[in-house]
Amino acid sequence: MTNGADASADPNGDDERTERAAEYEAMADALEDLVVELRDEPIKESRLEGLFDEATTSDPRIWNTVTAFIDVEDGEAVVTDESKLAQGSWAPEIVEGCDTMVTIDVQRGLMPDDFTYTVGKKLSEQIEEFRAKAAEARADDETDSNN
Repeated sequence: MTNGADASADPNGDDERTERAAEYEAMADALEDLVVELRDEPIKESRLEGLFDEATTSDPRIWNTVTAFIDVEDGEAVVTDESKLAQGSWAPEIVEGCDTMVTIDVQRGLMPDDFTYTVGKKLSEQIEEFRAKAAEARADDETDSNN
């Protein structure tokens, strides 16, 4: 979904705001499906298996955090990559190349239930943010329609 907007499109146009609202809703829906999968399926059968593996097996003396980069494609959350970070921040081209990401601390011995709770909570916060952005885009669209 990233970088899909036409550069010449008016970001304040009604069609653009409606499209942004739909994209935010699609991202929220896809992340909700990911949370349900995480809750209902064994981690080893989920799309977040790689994040769990990296978070629980990486050496915490070297790595601080691990991140799963997520794109929403055809209404489905696709984990495109997992990456560890020692100290610092992600390169902009990595972050710009994904729709969202979830980051957790490296913790050897992290239990699957704790992983599910932590990641589910972070994804739920992102879902709320996307829903709020969608509502804001729709409200802006309605305000302009009334003028």
